Amino acid sequence: MNRSKALQRIVILFCAATILAGTTASVAAKPVSPAPPADVAAARALSGVFNAAAERVQPAVVSVYSEKVVKFRNFEWSLPFDQDSPFRWFFDQPQDEQRAPRRHGLREYKVPQRGLGSGIIVDKEGHILTNNHVVHDVDEIKVTLADKRVFDAEVVGADAKTDLAIIKIKGKVPDDLPVAELGDSDVMRIGDWVLAIGAPFGYAQTVTLGVVSAKGRVVGLMRDDKGSLQSYEDFIQTDAAINPGNSGGPLVNIDGQVVGINTVIATSVGQYAGVGFAIPSSMVKQVMPVLLKGGKVTRGLLGVMIQEIDSELAKQFGLSDTKGALVAQINKDSPAEKAGIKVGDVILRFDDKVVEDTSYLRNLVAATAPGTKADIVVLRDGKEKTIRVTVGTLTAETGDAGAEAGGETESTSGFGITVAPLTADKAKELGYEKDEGVLITEIEDNSPAARAELRPGDLITEINREKVTTLAQCKDAIAKAKDKESILILIKRQGASRFVIVRVKE
Repeated sequence: MNRSKALQRIVILFCAATILAGTTASVAAKPVSPAPPADVAAARALSGVFNAAAERVQPAVVSVYSEKVVKFRNFEWSLPFDQDSPFRWFFDQPQDEQRAPRRHGLREYKVPQRGLGSGIIVDKEGHILTNNHVVHDVDEIKVTLADKRVFDAEVVGADAKTDLAIIKIKGKVPDDLPVAELGDSDVMRIGDWVLAIGAPFGYAQTVTLGVVSAKGRVVGLMRDDKGSLQSYEDFIQTDAAINPGNSGGPLVNIDGQVVGINTVIATSVGQYAGVGFAIPSSMVKQVMPVLLKGGKVTRGLLGVMIQEIDSELAKQFGLSDTKGALVAQINKDSPAEKAGIKVGDVILRFDDKVVEDTSYLRNLVAATAPGTKADIVVLRDGKEKTIRVTVGTLTAETGDAGAEAGGETESTSGFGITVAPLTADKAKELGYEKDEGVLITEIEDNSPAARAELRPGDLITEINREKVTTLAQCKDAIAKAKDKESILILIKRQGASRFVIVRVKE
């Protein structure tokens, strides 16, 4: 009985499978309708736009090969097994030296290090725009044009802070050099199509396609010759594939104009991971004329320390949004001090341009020629005020200070800090000789101060916009704010001032 039922089930399943297979076969056999002619025509038209853009720029794209000879020392042939040592083959010893008697001591070896990047020809004189990091501190540069011609080149001008450099073909420059056109990156919109052209992994004249993913990015990846993070970043972000070797190559709009110079990628694996960055052509146009002449780029200086405005700071300073830059410090004898800008001012506009954030303001000031008079609109005590400032010249970076303290202290109940007077010795040790305030010596774990990321060594100079120079003033200012949800503190740390909000009541 059970066997009969099982057999019936098998027959039923077999029939069902046969019917299903027949149905599937009939569906598969059914011819697929071709795409409507209008859709095919539109796709071909779009493809044609990309073809034309690439063909316009590719002839002016070059591969940049650099070489630097480095020296290192290694033990000479006092290796185990003498001349039969297997290690000997790693050192490329000349044949005549293989027969020489063994010598003891150290020997200097020269080993070439080779680099690869890309570039774009910008004029008929043979000037090529590329990245500073592609040609910095190298002994030899060669460029290969799209038509396979190879030329020696040399650095004419470079600027580490924007990672831009100009190199030039040595000797007689061909009369038929193709030249690329710089476009306007400011008019590019998020979602616009772009092409990245270069030599990723050595594959010259590679074209990748993507869109502008974002603008005005600050990624903190660029460093100067001393390893300091760059401040003048205003990257175009793109998902067009950029890999090692693309550096210095162009980012191109659909009109075949260069709107950016590809420079870095965001990746944890050393190659394309979906996010790349290009220096906008608007910044290139500011720097390139100076580099073409072999000059040094000069930048404007305001003389302030600024910080980003979050929602909490916006509330504290009576702002309707988080746009602008909060002035946390005024440098002595700076253009800002001379013009009357004060700590706590929120810079809203610089020279008729709305200040979106600190990075935007920093780039605006840097791009302004020293000696220029500019109008700055600040928000002070809830009211807008226009200040005329004469932009200075940026010449040096801010120094660093230590972050450790001790001595006579005063604890603050419910706040989580212990403070001490700023003695002359501590001021000298921590770089606070020209400052007044009280020094944080301890931070209680899990306290409001700890959650606000205050640290031992921070110098408190203001509490709730009131100046603090003694322990008594500090204690009184905190006591006045005991019923408030948060306290606004101005601190100084490692040479820079910033506002910190400490939330007393969560």
